[in-house]
Amino acid sequence: MNSRLLCAILAVALGSAFQHGYNLGVINAPLEVSITLLHGYNLGVINAPLEVILHGYNLGVINAPLEVSITLLHGYNLGVINAPLELMGDWLNTTNYNRTEEYLTQSSKTMIISWIVSIYCIGGMIGGAFTGFFSERFGRKGGLLINNVFAFLAAILFGFCKMAGSWEMIVAGRFFIGINNGLNADVKFKMSQILYSSQNSLLFQKGLAPMYLSEIAPTNLRGAIGTVYQLAVTISILFSQIMGLESILGSESLWPIMLALTAGPAVFQLCVLPICPESPKYLLINKGKQVDSQRALQWLRDSTNVHDEMEEMQSEAEAQKLVPTVSVREIITNPTLRIPLVISLMMMLAQQLSGINAVIFFSTKIYESAGLSEAASLYATIAMGAMNVAMTLISLVMVEKAGRKTLMLTGLTGMMIVSLLLTICLALKDHGTWISYFSIVLVISFVVMFATGPGSIPWFLVNEVFASNARPIAASIAVAVNWTAAFLVGLLFLPIAEVMGPYVFLVFVVLLAFFILFTWKKVPETKGRSIDEITAIFKQQAYGSGSGNLV
Repeated sequence: MNSRLLCAILAVALGSAFQHGYNLGVINAPLEVSITLLHGYNLGVINAPLEVILHGYNLGVINAPLEVSITLLHGYNLGVINAPLELMGDWLNTTNYNRTEEYLTQSSKTMIISWIVSIYCIGGMIGGAFTGFFSERFGRKGGLLINNVFAFLAAILFGFCKMAGSWEMIVAGRFFIGINNGLNADVKFKMSQILYSSQNSLLFQKGLAPMYLSEIAPTNLRGAIGTVYQLAVTISILFSQIMGLESILGSESLWPIMLALTAGPAVFQLCVLPICPESPKYLLINKGKQVDSQRALQWLRDSTNVHDEMEEMQSEAEAQKLVPTVSVREIITNPTLRIPLVISLMMMLAQQLSGINAVIFFSTKIYESAGLSEAASLYATIAMGAMNVAMTLISLVMVEKAGRKTLMLTGLTGMMIVSLLLTICLALKDHGTWISYFSIVLVISFVVMFATGPGSIPWFLVNEVFASNARPIAASIAVAVNWTAAFLVGLLFLPIAEVMGPYVFLVFVVLLAFFILFTWKKVPETKGRSIDEITAIFKQQAYGSGSGNLV
């Protein structure tokens, strides 16, 4: 690691990832409060305005995008600060009265709030679908710089919406920032987290930002640098929660500024990223510019001794000349490409279907049963966000030591055990106060296990198992699946939870057991391996006579 490489990493992590996470957290109502309102509970965590807005209505539509955001976050975002949505409720009424001399009905207000939140997902899907086009047409660096246009459009719309008396400007702003985040991170992503988010995170790590980070990273730091994106997202979500406090920007007069702060990361990236070079891999493999690629690599390594890395990239480039750009049909029908695609998608689903949304959902009742006050509940949710950041930081270090597969298995196994224990505790919660307190420990433990591996590893794994010619299209497919899964989880989880109650965790126990088995049997360890070595594993699996174990 050197100062130049660090500069490039910060330009992307703080410019793209921070903005991504900030927009995930800044608009979301507290998941706990939302769920509480949905089920008739009252945590009292700044929920008075939300009760007025949402009382008696189904939060499913609003929670769908929230799951995506939390998913993107780390698959988990409690959204402790609900100032924007709370204050928007009163502002929407006033705005409509000024227009029509009539106040909004409950259903109309709920519909507008739903659009404000959910339009973000639509923008994300569109942005994610164009990730491959942007990365190939403008390059990784060029695509990131151009993408900031959407951030500035959103910031302008957010900043002047109240002055113009137009809630439509917020909807448009959320759409544009969704496109920006979709291009940056291919989110997505962990739908399960947004609901009470993935990340995750991001399909979190399939977009322009993770793609650039993975291609400038030395082999020995590839996993750690890939995790940096997720770390920045978790920090920014925590930051947005703090900014939403009434004593800071979560007030009636300042909430438009809080939303417009999304321009900050874009300004930072436009100032810093132009100093950094384009991805050396992109220059050599996609554009055939060997001299420019070598100069870029020398700049990033702060050394002229890049012979070995250049040889590795040239080897990949020569191999790519013999293989045309991969199409959607080919990536599905070619066994050598289909195997890593299935692995990437399964890891995304493992993240989204891990049960993180269920844990956050029931955390509200767990806090209540433990007798926590309103203030304590607020700090508890912020503390969970801080724990998420801490564990993501730890996983950044551990991913290169323990390996991707080991951390993924550790996280999934831990979540399965915790899910089983939570089912028992929630079923017996009336049999002793100690059970409620133990349940709080289990909730925190689940978040820790999630952040250990499933929260971040799926996001950059897709970039490690595909060569450059297949990486963009693979990323686009992963993004599409991720967003789709996010919507489905958001729409289906609440109805299922209402029917099954705490026993809904048993569904996740079964799913986690399946994903553990799949990871153990089919997912290769990519730590310290070049793309040629990883591709050779898939070729052996596809055409060899081995047992089929990809380790």
